[in-house]
Amino acid sequence: MSETTARRDKTEQADIIETDLPGRLDRLPWGRFHTLIVFALGITWLLDGLEVTLAGAVVSALKRSPALHFNNADVGYGGSAYIAGAVIGALGFGWLTDRLGRRKLFFITLFLYVAATAATAFSWNLASFVLFRFLTGAGIGGEYTAINSTIQEFTPAHYRGRTDLAINGTFWVGAAIGAAGSLVLLDPGLMPPDWGWRACFLIGAALGLTILFIRIWVPESPRWLITHNRHNEARQIVEEIGAHFREHGVQVPDTLVKPLRLKARESTPLSEVAHSLFNVHRRHSLVGLTLMTAQAFFYNAIFFTYALVLTDFYKVPGDHIGWYVLPFAAGNFLGPMLLGKLFDVIGRKRMIAFTYAISGVLLTLSGWMFTEGVLTVTTQTIAWMVIFFFASAAASSAYLTVSETFPLEIRALAIAIFYAFGTALGGIIGPTLLGYLIDTHERGAVFIGYLIGSGLMIAGAIVAAIWGIAAERKSLEDVARPLSAADHD
Repeated sequence: MSETTARRDKTEQADIIETDLPGRLDRLPWGRFHTLIVFALGITWLLDGLEVTLAGAVVSALKRSPALHFNNADVGYGGSAYIAGAVIGALGFGWLTDRLGRRKLFFITLFLYVAATAATAFSWNLASFVLFRFLTGAGIGGEYTAINSTIQEFTPAHYRGRTDLAINGTFWVGAAIGAAGSLVLLDPGLMPPDWGWRACFLIGAALGLTILFIRIWVPESPRWLITHNRHNEARQIVEEIGAHFREHGVQVPDTLVKPLRLKARESTPLSEVAHSLFNVHRRHSLVGLTLMTAQAFFYNAIFFTYALVLTDFYKVPGDHIGWYVLPFAAGNFLGPMLLGKLFDVIGRKRMIAFTYAISGVLLTLSGWMFTEGVLTVTTQTIAWMVIFFFASAAASSAYLTVSETFPLEIRALAIAIFYAFGTALGGIIGPTLLGYLIDTHERGAVFIGYLIGSGLMIAGAIVAAIWGIAAERKSLEDVARPLSAADHD
């Protein structure tokens, strides 16, 4: 062996990190630390639920506003702008999250959200409203990438499925807050009509500012630190987490875990990202894109136009919309909470296929009943509660899938890419399409939109059943090997 070759081999060996830190995180029991992580970071879903609900609840107020005078199409533009912002924000902030770290980005994105949603309250015309909704969506989209990757990387393997679904379910806590807030603030006896909808958008800004202080205590992801050649910092964080458990009398398992051997790197080039997503992990990519697209259309098309159906077809007064959102939100919240454990016990493939399929079938049935005029406003609300009990768990499992089935070096960007593509295909088109279909005032036309959503969900069920990934109770590194693994091909 030449002197040059020997020197190169020695340098390569020095750049290899052997670590057991991911395994130590996965073997931890659930504790107060994990609850803090869920509360401080899971607030993102609550804020998104709040924003989406407010956008629907204030529809009538926006139409009556002396400054705005919106029609149904304008409402659709606002919804689509929010989704478009989420797409752009997810991609841009997702790339930065993998390069700069999870912690930096979940502060930046929350700041953007707070500023933009507060600015929405001061909109003076359609252009300003659409711009501020776009920026609000960008903040939320960026939050999704930073938050989901962080939560996945801290949660013990045996709890990952139920935790992710429960966090996603808090979207509907936000929806309930938005509905309840709108009932009070849109009451014409409390404040002038053009002030009420503006006050509604300040709710999110107030919640966002509160949560900033809680996030100060959330550390950087040790998994991210390891892949960026900062192993000592990662070890210190893991040891502090273990010490925190012991201080509160919780026994930390000391079973041996299989160490990882990783090559030190500062960043991952986009060419390697593309190769991993569309070559090495193309099966994972197919499943992720299908699930995200189906649930995005299903949810955004229906929920962004929920208020329009109630006001245009059932003649519900605009200031009463919140009363119908509350039971709808309850069904959506209970689904992930009650079904979440089954995704860890029965398994990902079976539960994802089941929840997607039953959601599509039930929407088709209720859509036909809506077309035939069989449903009253009460039975329509009950039907939506039942449908979205399952659909909420299905949609949550899509986010779970894309956040746990790709290598940790590109996890945030992978979440962003599939969130962006799925949301762009299903989420931007959906609200605008349903808005125009509702404007026809023909129930049969609206049913066509429902059939599209049903078909996409059933297609998602088939893809999950055939090509889904059995990631339950496995370490993230076993589901998708790190790109920096020393023996990675």
